[in-house]
Amino acid sequence: MEMASFSGILKTIFYILAFYYIFKFLARLFLPIMVKKVVEKAGENFQRQYQSNYNSNTNQAQDEFVNSTSKSDKPRETKKVGEYIDYEELD
Repeated sequence: MEMASFSGILKTIFYILAFYYIFKFLARLFLPIMVKKVVEKAGENFQRQYQSNYNSNTNQAQDEFVNSTSKSDKPRETKKVGEYIDYEELD
């Protein structure tokens, strides 16, 4: 088994520190650009979703308005879900 030399330990520490500072420097350069692109992409997706939901909701609202005006002479029935039970707290 070989023993670790003092110069080998120093080289390893130097490489770790160099990697850390290079990574930190590159993150400061490229991270804001990457975050900006992610935010823009999320905004586009949100806008697309909102646009499609808005269009489908307006179409449904128009259809419901037409249907509700044509059947206005019949009252709507409400569905009974179940019996309401009031619970009391016992001491």
